[in-house]
Amino acid sequence: MSLNIEHIIREDNWLQQITPQHFDSYALALFHYQYEHCTVYRAFADAIGRTPAGVKACDDIPFLPISFFKTHTVVSGSFTREVIFESSGTTTTQNSRHLVKDASLYRQCFLQGFVQYYGAPEDYVFLCLLPSYLERGNSSLVYMADELIRRSGRFESGFYLNEWEQLASLLGQLKAKGQRIILLGVTFALLDFAEHYPMDLSGVIVMETGGMKGRREEWTREQVHQFLCRQWQLEHIHSEYGMTELLSQAYSKGDGIYRAADTMQVRVRDENDPFEISTRGAGCLNVIDLANVHSCAFIATDDIARIATDGSFEVMGRLDHSALRGCSLMVV
Repeated sequence: MSLNIEHIIREDNWLQQITPQHFDSYALALFHYQYEHCTVYRAFADAIGRTPAGVKACDDIPFLPISFFKTHTVVSGSFTREVIFESSGTTTTQNSRHLVKDASLYRQCFLQGFVQYYGAPEDYVFLCLLPSYLERGNSSLVYMADELIRRSGRFESGFYLNEWEQLASLLGQLKAKGQRIILLGVTFALLDFAEHYPMDLSGVIVMETGGMKGRREEWTREQVHQFLCRQWQLEHIHSEYGMTELLSQAYSKGDGIYRAADTMQVRVRDENDPFEISTRGAGCLNVIDLANVHSCAFIATDDIARIATDGSFEVMGRLDHSALRGCSLMVV
């Protein structure tokens, strides 16, 4: 199946046309497009000897180290960006920057992924506890949460910094009414809130996005989830896997087992041989994000993961040499 990516991306609903059966065809077509139009990616591919002549299957596609988003401008083609997403980082690290040509593409992508796993945003009240991310105006997570809040159409939906008493009261009121609720929060903020306000949140979807950001002692994912479940009488904690450099997300409905949106697939590479790539087993996580059409769709992250036979994956930690990232600081 031969695809013309330049023609496809002119269609408004092209992301909705991606299916698991055709994913590899889209990926291969996008590789050829980005090799031609992304100067940084082409230089990297040439340096490691992975030119189009030798790329016949998805397993042959080279993955750009995620650190390039810190040191280079990673764009495919020449365009005027509509928005720049920037990673949170720390005071001693250089932040990643993702230039997004069309913000509507990001909106379409994350809404499509959310609907795939949770249904219509209109069915929920979104209570977003994202204090560190709200303190800056270029967070892709805040952008996503703001759109979900808007789509919900509920006046109760909104962002919270440190208004814990108000948030606890609203949670109780909404739960008593039988309203479907998603409490979305960065990990350290959820832990702080749960520590001061234990309550019965059974039936509420509590979704953590990762990130201690130096605010608390590092906990494992299991420790975080056990504490939140105990404090709020929950059976499972949900999680969102996303990052500045990606436009697609993956979601976990419990036990840290993620499933990616249709626009995204994951691979693992051997830590000692980055060219040894597999769709199963443990290793360093590679991500194919087809929505990254205007940057780079093939990203070698610094996360360590295990991919199951059904394609779901678990993030187990980070490479030792990697700088701490706001989206994923926990080591299991």
